[in-house]
Amino acid sequence: MALKCGLVGLPNVGKSMLFNGLSNGNAASANFPFCTIEPNLGMVIVPDPRIERLTTLANSKNSIPAVIEFVDIAGLVKDAHQGEGLGNKFLSHIREVDAIVHVIRCFEDEDVLHIAGGVDPVFDKQIIDHELRCKDIDSLTKRLNKMEQFAKHASKASQDGHKLLNLFLTALKQGRNARDIRVTAADQPLIDDWQLLTSKPVIYFANVDEATILGNDNPHLSALQEAITEENSKMIVGSTALEIQLNALNGEEKDFILQTYKLKASALDTLIQSTYSLLELITYFTVGPQEVRAWTIQNGTKAPQAAGVIHTDFQRGFIKAEVIAFEDYQTYKNVHSCREAGKLRIEGKDYVVQDGDVMLFRFNV
Repeated sequence: MALKCGLVGLPNVGKSMLFNGLSNGNAASANFPFCTIEPNLGMVIVPDPRIERLTTLANSKNSIPAVIEFVDIAGLVKDAHQGEGLGNKFLSHIREVDAIVHVIRCFEDEDVLHIAGGVDPVFDKQIIDHELRCKDIDSLTKRLNKMEQFAKHASKASQDGHKLLNLFLTALKQGRNARDIRVTAADQPLIDDWQLLTSKPVIYFANVDEATILGNDNPHLSALQEAITEENSKMIVGSTALEIQLNALNGEEKDFILQTYKLKASALDTLIQSTYSLLELITYFTVGPQEVRAWTIQNGTKAPQAAGVIHTDFQRGFIKAEVIAFEDYQTYKNVHSCREAGKLRIEGKDYVVQDGDVMLFRFNV
């Protein structure tokens, strides 16, 4: 399963530059609003040194890593939910993604236009939040009107759904996002069916200048950090200009730049890892002479369903799984040595796959 993440934000905040840095793509990037009209798509590899290590140990001919699909969605503006700036079209693009990366400008540069006339990351955030909430309110209001047409003959389930819908509508009108409203596991499928924009998990990417990366104070960044404190959301700080430079380098040159800025990793690598884990996804591996491959599953997935990611026949005819933890494979170098050391386990249908498992499925159809 490929996670699809949408890059959103106001025009001219650095979304397309970030997309280009992520995907080595050629998304248009220019100093005017609505430079991006149709969304740009890019498949981005999830950095994972384990796949390289397994490929070396197994002497495999090829390796296929996990990927994320990033979508560069055109900049939203105030009153987008009413159609401003082709807003309805752009909001529909957001509905199609699994998670949101909200890019917010936190740097001053008189040569880069700001659609609101001045840099204010908190105000920018509030505009996007407001537009997404308004679209959700509009969507739920239409559902409520349809539901009330049949209220006299409503079942118990419909009545419960009506109460839940009103709960969300009230919260949205009070300025809360749907993802912040706590519900029971039994109610979650209904809410998922609503496809609310503000229910999608979000990561904030604060686009700063290189001086901030070097440790200089940035009041815009501090204000944004304070604004998202209550949301319990993750924020990644990076400079899109610097990240594009880093993405063009490899090996020692890249390490030198990272050390110069006292960075452990590039902001892009951190963003990719964070978006991968945002939806609680994990990786298991299949290893063979032809290829080592990373497979993406939801954390908590059992062995038959994990097998089904490879092929539905694997799940339908599942018998057992041979499992080696990555750390054990790395220690004993190959399947034979792991088996002799007692590190190869036979697991059945109730086994919950762990991140890093090396797996071989036995099945019969």
